[in-house]
Amino acid sequence: MTGNDYQKSDVEGQAPKESLSPGNTLFQSSLFDSLPTALITVSKDGVIANANAAAESFFDMGRQLLIGQNIDRLLPFGSPLIALIEQVHLRGAPINEYRIDIGRPGHQLDRRVDVHCAPLPEFEDRVLVMLQERTIADKIDRQLSHRKAVRSVSGLASMLAHEIKNPLSGIRGAAQLLEPGLNDSDRALTRLICDETDRIVRLIDRMEVFSDARPLKRQQVNIHSVLNHVKQIAQSGFARPIRFVEDFDPSLPPVYANPDLLIQAFLNLVKNASEAIGDAPDGEIVLKTAFRPGVSFRSLGEKNPTGLPLEFSVRDNGPGIPEDLAAHLFEPFFTTKASGSGLGLALVAKIVNDHGGVIECESLIRRTTFRILMPMYRPDSQPDDQSKENN
Repeated sequence: MTGNDYQKSDVEGQAPKESLSPGNTLFQSSLFDSLPTALITVSKDGVIANANAAAESFFDMGRQLLIGQNIDRLLPFGSPLIALIEQVHLRGAPINEYRIDIGRPGHQLDRRVDVHCAPLPEFEDRVLVMLQERTIADKIDRQLSHRKAVRSVSGLASMLAHEIKNPLSGIRGAAQLLEPGLNDSDRALTRLICDETDRIVRLIDRMEVFSDARPLKRQQVNIHSVLNHVKQIAQSGFARPIRFVEDFDPSLPPVYANPDLLIQAFLNLVKNASEAIGDAPDGEIVLKTAFRPGVSFRSLGEKNPTGLPLEFSVRDNGPGIPEDLAAHLFEPFFTTKASGSGLGLALVAKIVNDHGGVIECESLIRRTTFRILMPMYRPDSQPDDQSKENN
């Protein structure tokens, strides 16, 4: 749609053909490049004629290398995408296909995409291919499920706090009153009663966090300060032998958030990463920040979608998460740990949800990434809560 495509002329030496509206080649080129979805044009012989900036990111390859490449060199053998392109060439009609697994030869990471292929009328031998990663759409779907689960836990926590904590206090008190008059073996049973009631109370206290419906006190926050603080806590304690790598975008704008809650969320993620790595001698945790324009999310009850251009991720080189478990990670009470409560990642999801963001996990062997997308601070529409309190 641009560059090489729109600079082609029917007769050598004539002006470029500009038949699309708006009919300005410069406008078309700029529009092609500014779209956040990966776009390529492919000739009948399978050669890539052009690619936009999003395609460079999608294929992890510069445009100069992409143009002139045969499409089958960038895809696994027998990829359905190649067959779709061939069908469009033969039929001369657009074809859409959803949830296609796609990858690159020699790369472990597979991705699921929606593919839209259409012929270009101006160029009989060209097909326009749009690749839309499903991760964003699936992320939004899962996010809505997470929020429903959190609301269920909120109601359960309120009920438990009211109906169970008071009787537990009575049970514990009765056990303590019995203890002095018992022999050693019976006294061990009263201690067991006290210990178990304390454990239940601690679990209910953790669940009560989910029922906190107070508005967040938010302000502009430098995410790098938050991540550095989390790293300092981890390296001085549970993650002392693990190597940390920072891959920060220094030009990243502030995030509109509660700094204490962000610290709590990232500390949970880093602690999980550390436990996944275990005693591995080459353990590594990568903290990454990036600016990703083009992603937005509409919360329930909101008229306009919120942009989520800030991407923060925690990646570890542990053994990975089994595929059948990955979809349930953020559900309350779901855990793979023998002594886990299953509330840690559910709490992280709640914190991210409360900030209007989304969270997703991608896991392969020795490459598990928890990725968070959040809105940035906009002084024109989001007053600094902290500065209001100080006035």
